[in-house]
Amino acid sequence: MSSPTSAETIDPIRIGLSACLRGDEVRFNGGHSRQRYLTDTLGQFFEFVTVCPEVEAGMGVPRPTVRLAKLGDRIRVIDPKNDIDWTAAMEDHAVDRVAMVSDHALSGFILKSKSPTCGVSRVKVYAENGMPTYDGRGVFTAELMRRYPRLPVEEEGRLNDPGLRENFVERVFAYHRLAGLFRKRWTVGSVVDFHTKEKLLLRAHHEATYRKLGKLVAEAKSMPRAAFAAEYQQGFMDAMAYKSTVRKHTNVLEHMLGFFRKTGDEVGRTQAYEAIRDYREGLVPLVVPVTLFSYLAIRYEVTYLTEQSYLSPHPKELMLRNHV
Repeated sequence: MSSPTSAETIDPIRIGLSACLRGDEVRFNGGHSRQRYLTDTLGQFFEFVTVCPEVEAGMGVPRPTVRLAKLGDRIRVIDPKNDIDWTAAMEDHAVDRVAMVSDHALSGFILKSKSPTCGVSRVKVYAENGMPTYDGRGVFTAELMRRYPRLPVEEEGRLNDPGLRENFVERVFAYHRLAGLFRKRWTVGSVVDFHTKEKLLLRAHHEATYRKLGKLVAEAKSMPRAAFAAEYQQGFMDAMAYKSTVRKHTNVLEHMLGFFRKTGDEVGRTQAYEAIRDYREGLVPLVVPVTLFSYLAIRYEVTYLTEQSYLSPHPKELMLRNHV
């Protein structure tokens, strides 16, 4: 039985992407920073909408490098070679351009690390004495994250980490499902149905927020629609922003085991218990117990579990749970 809240979706999933990461020759030296994992692997499941803030703001290709500089109490975008201040142009561009998230219904963004326009964190900021600190954020990205705080945003370099990669992709698909729910004419019943199917995934990220959302859904009928929708979406993505851990997954898997107490299948239950134990001890990746529970849920027609997005939060072809 295929879950309607799994990664199988009808609408295309679009995410924003720094153009150089796709292979566009827009870097300061006329080159690119193509990431084949993004283009060849994630590109099979996502549609990319690209941006290059520096080119779009009027800088040429090739061009002198720009950097962030702290002058007085302001962070500015400076071309030190030609003594040109690009701050106003870059900030104006960012304010206008981040509307691409709404215009294209984006569900996430992958940005070029260390860039003074696209970097998410640890971007160099030069002090007036010429010494850099590593606490900056690119001008475009700062506006993007300010305007769309719930949007999953990541740098390409951090996606080399299996745990961060799985978490980011999982959040993108979750954001897409969540946006799809509230984009149409929703009812309290449709929210309850959605929340029910997301329960185990939420628990695997943050138990306290999962419980808070449950109480919020129970009070939905007594709240103004707009207020409820905003609070639920914020809470949902806040929960998903917490990284899952072996301990969190183990707790969810042990909870799932309880659904098979009355099946009479002691062999299946023993196999499931051993799979959980092996995962907890680092002997097998998460995909092993999850695959076994998916099989058992279908075999014994445990509808509550077969419909859980936790069992299929993203395409199996990405093999993300093979490495966590």
